[in-house]
Amino acid sequence: MMNRRRRQAEEAGVDISPLIDMVFILLIFFMVTTTFVKDAQVELDRPSASSAKPASTKAIRVTIDRRGDTYVSGRAVRPWLLQGTVRELLRGAKDRPVLVITDAGVKAQQLLTVIDQCRLAGAKDVAVATEREAT
Repeated sequence: MMNRRRRQAEEAGVDISPLIDMVFILLIFFMVTTTFVKDAQVELDRPSASSAKPASTKAIRVTIDRRGDTYVSGRAVRPWLLQGTVRELLRGAKDRPVLVITDAGVKAQQLLTVIDQCRLAGAKDVAVATEREAT
């Protein structure tokens, strides 16, 4: 009689280990598939535009700060190395867009030079980020 009660008490328990395993699998899945966008830690006053649209998260980000320094994906790049750096990043995916993030005070000539270098590197889609661009 005593063994029967003990066996019933053991069978009544709920095993939640498969549920915990499933939660961890989902957590890993979401961590792997999430895209994180990290802009360079450069302080910018972006220009505004009424026709602005959200930018692709897969875009190569070229940043021009107030002083005119250029950064590609957060790394400082000299102007004469910009074309080669962008070409190297485009090597795997030629259709990858390039997003030029610039300060509103940057001279138009410098912005055009950066856009031109990106196009010469092989970028087919080069856009300029504004205040409403997705970060």
